[in-house]
Amino acid sequence: MYIHDLNPILINFGFFEIRWYSLAYIFGILAGWWVAKKIIIFKIKNGTVIFDVRIFDDLISYIIVSIIIGGRLGYVIFYNYSYFFENPLDIFKIWQGGMSFHGALIGVVIGTYIFAKKVEINFFFFLDIIGTVAPLGIFFGRIANFINGELFGKPTNFFWSVIFPEVDKIPRHPSQLYEALLEGIILFIILISVVYKKETKTGIVSSLFMILYGFFRIVAEQFREPDIQIGYLFNLFSMGSILSFSMILIGLYILKKASNNEFAK
Repeated sequence: MYIHDLNPILINFGFFEIRWYSLAYIFGILAGWWVAKKIIIFKIKNGTVIFDVRIFDDLISYIIVSIIIGGRLGYVIFYNYSYFFENPLDIFKIWQGGMSFHGALIGVVIGTYIFAKKVEINFFFFLDIIGTVAPLGIFFGRIANFINGELFGKPTNFFWSVIFPEVDKIPRHPSQLYEALLEGIILFIILISVVYKKETKTGIVSSLFMILYGFFRIVAEQFREPDIQIGYLFNLFSMGSILSFSMILIGLYILKKASNNEFAK
């Protein structure tokens, strides 16, 4: 058993704080950017694509904006609509927390589509690259969730349980670490092994990301406390599980299309 005593603030200058959560976003984007360019360069050298890798640098700004806007609006709509409907100005107070992965995903898809149309490059080519490296950002994000003592798990007597004193004195599942392992490390290993195969068709990695993330998230949700303002929908499913199940369905549809090589151009 571990008693959580981690400080979410790395450095406090009084007038300015550096938080682990902010650093998680920075580390995730930088790591994803670096690995993504390695993948693109590999594909260029192997003749898989004809592409100027510098174009991907321009996409990063679209992704960053899309994550912030999509993640925030996703949280507002999916997780706390009634509160923000009554307090609309609080939508802009992102420093107080409240971001949704599924909202960020929708934002990134829209932002990438706009960029792909602008540069006239295959939309799913970009999505495959982004899908491969996204687990890196997810990993850092879940570690930051653990440091913050948020998105904690259900009570358990397992020896690796964690007590979050800011919540209560009950030993709980470190569900944030489960998600870091499943949605971060394991998902990345699977996708990176697929994306480097020359025979992998365009759209396959995107579909696998949707399907596997959705599955891993649903598994992790079984150990995680539901959001207190929502609880369980229909007394059975958390919002995260419902959104992740939708991801699986969309992923299966994309997989069928990609298997028929419909996203090749």
